[in-house]
Amino acid sequence: QVQLIESGGGLVEAGGSLRLSCAASGRTSSNLGMGWFRQAPGKEREFVAAITRSAINTDYADSVKGRFTISRDNAKNTVYLQMNSLKPEDTAVYYCAAKYLGSSTSQYDYDYWGQGTQVTVSA
Repeated sequence: QVQLIESGGGLVEAGGSLRLSCAASGRTSSNLGMGWFRQAPGKEREFVAAITRSAINTDYADSVKGRFTISRDNAKNTVYLQMNSLKPEDTAVYYCAAKYLGSSTSQYDYDYWGQGTQVTVSA
């Protein structure tokens, strides 16, 4: 029904940048609120950023405010996470998620998930 395909992860040095992409396909994918979550080894999965369907409203975790930017291109059914000034503590598997009825900072509110993409930031 709805599939999320993530890309853009990799290895980067501290202070560098990466842009993650999540392409949504299937029915009414452009009507979905989108979010990014991450999970580092030994830690719980945590909220990173979210964006509403209209892209007017965005939310960010305190740990990434000022460094990460979430955006979307509804014509392409794609959401992005631009990550700048990366730190080793940003190392995690990053997951794209989609939900109906707006956006959320809670992973439990999301209906669809991508496969995850590894981001590793070296010291």
